[in-house]
Amino acid sequence: MKIGTEIKMGTIKLQNIRTFSFHGCLPEEAKIGSDYRVDLEVKTDLRKSAQTDELTDTVDYVLLNRIVVEEMAIRSKLLEHVAQRIIERIFREIPSVSRIILEVSKRNPPIGGDVEAVTIVMEEYRS
Repeated sequence: MKIGTEIKMGTIKLQNIRTFSFHGCLPEEAKIGSDYRVDLEVKTDLRKSAQTDELTDTVDYVLLNRIVVEEMAIRSKLLEHVAQRIIERIFREIPSVSRIILEVSKRNPPIGGDVEAVTIVMEEYRS
């Protein structure tokens, strides 16, 4: 059944990817680690996969999750640095992605206060 509108772009979201990682500027953060949360949103053309019902015609969210988990396992001092690696790798490995919004949150950061999380948000478009 064909409806009068056509899907131009679509969004795939992975929410609350949880990792235990060793990011941070303090030496003890490299030793004890922390809990992290990653939220990822990618824009891509979903027209073909909506018609074919084939995984090969869309962005595989298993691959997106694997990229996030693998990059989060590589230590960085700054959340911005690990986020940029994730973004660059997604663009490199998945040519159909046109935009990425990525949030990386450090849970219970060691900043001397009662703070649930510190989050950085990066948004990039394919150039």
